[in-house]
Amino acid sequence: MSRPAPESEAPRAKPEPRVRVLYSAEMVAQRVRDLGLEVARDLAGKRPLFVGVLKGACMFQCDLARATPIDLEMDALAVASYGSGTVSTGVQLVTDLRTPLAGRHVVLCEGVVDSGLSVAYILKLLQSRGPASIKVATLLDKVPCRKIQVPIDYTGWRIGDEFVIGYGMDFGEKYRNLPFVGVLEEA
Repeated sequence: MSRPAPESEAPRAKPEPRVRVLYSAEMVAQRVRDLGLEVARDLAGKRPLFVGVLKGACMFQCDLARATPIDLEMDALAVASYGSGTVSTGVQLVTDLRTPLAGRHVVLCEGVVDSGLSVAYILKLLQSRGPASIKVATLLDKVPCRKIQVPIDYTGWRIGDEFVIGYGMDFGEKYRNLPFVGVLEEA
């Protein structure tokens, strides 16, 4: 029968990082309401299709749709651009849309635009399907991280190169369900 290792020999668990609130749930809700009114003004009478980029934009897409007081449709696609780390890698389509885009007015909903690689890839894919127009809406625009310029029509906030979590965005599939946007800090 083996004895447990003395406390001094036991492996120490890495402390959980602290989460610093960057934008409170109330701030996010207000900004998304404002963006919804902008979208409604620009696309009135056009019945846009809101295309969410899974999984990070799920909260933003749904809340933006609720905040947009015009008739609209929703669909989603998924691309792989992050592993379990914090640096963008290549982009690959994982889940495609079910809705035809020909002649449609599309609003691409993204939680955060950083390198621009994912958005550029998705825009090229969507444009090949003949939409009448494509507008890009993002809650967060990480301009300092941009590797390729992409058009952004609706922006919640411009931020630095912080790695953000919450409100649909994750770190290793954790923190998506936080109602605010936060930044992980060392404990």
